Amino acid sequence: MIYDLIVIGGGPAGYLGAIRGGEAGLNTLLIEKRVLGGVCLNEGCIPSKTILNSAKIYDYARFSKRYGVTTEGAHLDHGAVVKRKKKVVRTLVAGVKMQLREANVTTVEGSGYIQGKDEDGYKVVAGDDVYIGRNLLIATGSEALIPPIDGVDEALDSGYVVTSREIFDLKEVPKSFVVVGGGVVGLEMASYFNSAGSNVTVIEMLDHIAGNTDTDVSGILMKNYEKKGVEFALSSKVIAIGDGKVIYEKDGSTYEVEADRVLMSVGRRPVTAGIGLENIGVELNRDAIVVDERGRTNVPNVYAAGDVNGHSMLAHTAYREAEVCINNILDKDDLVHYETIASVIYTNPEVATIGETEKTAKEKGIAYDVVKLPMQYSGRYVAENDRGDGICKLLVDRNHKKLIGVHMIGSYASEIIYGVAAMMEMEMGVEDIKKIVFPHPTVSEIIREGIFRF
Repeated sequence: MIYDLIVIGGGPAGYLGAIRGGEAGLNTLLIEKRVLGGVCLNEGCIPSKTILNSAKIYDYARFSKRYGVTTEGAHLDHGAVVKRKKKVVRTLVAGVKMQLREANVTTVEGSGYIQGKDEDGYKVVAGDDVYIGRNLLIATGSEALIPPIDGVDEALDSGYVVTSREIFDLKEVPKSFVVVGGGVVGLEMASYFNSAGSNVTVIEMLDHIAGNTDTDVSGILMKNYEKKGVEFALSSKVIAIGDGKVIYEKDGSTYEVEADRVLMSVGRRPVTAGIGLENIGVELNRDAIVVDERGRTNVPNVYAAGDVNGHSMLAHTAYREAEVCINNILDKDDLVHYETIASVIYTNPEVATIGETEKTAKEKGIAYDVVKLPMQYSGRYVAENDRGDGICKLLVDRNHKKLIGVHMIGSYASEIIYGVAAMMEMEMGVEDIKKIVFPHPTVSEIIREGIFRF
C-alpha cells in the first residue's frame, strides 16, 4: 500500500505530525519502535512534572507554618509517587492512541528503516513488511549523551549511574545523590530528590547552572537550591565514576564526592543512526538532520521535526515543527519562529524564559533597554510567597520598541510566559502591550508593571 505520509517516530513531533496529517486527509502511517509518546511522555516532560508536583505539595506541607497552617507528620512516599507517575503516563499514552485512531492513522510497532526510493515513493521497512510513502517525516527524537568518563560504562550496566530513562523508576530515594550536569533535567531531578530527602550534589562544567538561561535568573535559582541544602561544584569536570564515588577536577585539583546513585544528564544527541538516512542522501550536521525553517531536508518530500533536527530539544518546539512540516506537505506555506519559543524549568520556584538575554543581545549588536523588577511588585506573589526572591526581566529593542526577551523566576512563570510568546510572535509594540488589561490580582501583572517602565 502507498501512503501519502509515513512518520518514523512516535514522540511529540511524530504523533502530532501523524495526527495533523490524518486530520487533513492524508493517508498516514506512523512507525514507532518502543512506545507512543516518546521521551517526553514516557521518560521526560510528563514523568518529571508528575513527581515534581508531589515534591511541591510535600514542601508546602513542611513549610505551611509560614502561612498559618500547622501540619504534622508530613511524609513523601516515593513508592506512591512513582506509582502515580506510571498511572499518569498510562493515561496520556492511551489518549495519544485514541487521537491517532480518530485521525485514521495506521500505527505499526517496529524500527523504521528507509531502504531507498523508487517511482512510487520512499520504501520504509518495519519488521517483515515494506511500506511506501510519498512523503516522509523523520521524528526519531534523541537519546541521553554519555561522555567518555572512566568507569561510566560499567556503572551504567550495574545501574549505579542512571539516565532520564531509568531515574523515574528508582524504587528508593538514595541517601546521597550526585547529578552530573546542571541543565534543565539535572536541576529538576536535583529539586525532586532534595525534597525527597537526598543529599544532592550537582557537578557542572560551566561556571553557572541552567545553560543559556539569563544569569540573573539562574543565580537566584542556585541560591534557592543552596538554601535547601543542594551543593554545587561549578567549573568542574567529572573524570571517574565508581566504588560509590564521583571524582572530578576543578582548578587543577581533584575532588571526590560519595554517591549512592548518580544521574548522568549532560545533554542529548539526535537519533539518526540505523534508520537508513544514508540510503536517500539526507544531510546531517553532528548527527542532527539539517532542515530549513519549514522542516525540509535536502531531499525532496523528506521532512524532520523534533529533537532529531537539533534545533531546540523541547516538546513544544517539536509540536510546532511537526505542524509546520505537515502544512508544507499540504502546500500551505508555514515556518517556525524559533526566537519566540519559550523554555521552562519546572523547579520550585519555576523559571521561564524567552527570546534574547542581555548576553545574546550584545553578541548580536542589538540596541536594547532592560527593566528588572522584583516579583514583589505583584500583589498575588507577595500573598502566596513568603520570603520570595523572584524577578522578571524584560528586554525591549530600543529602535523598534518591541519586546525581544523576557526572563522570570517565580510562581506561575510557566503559565505566564505563553502570553509573552504571543506578544512577541505578533510583534506587538510596547504601546500596544500597554493596552492589554491583565486580571488583578495575578502574578502575570508583573509583565504590565515592567512594560510601563519603557
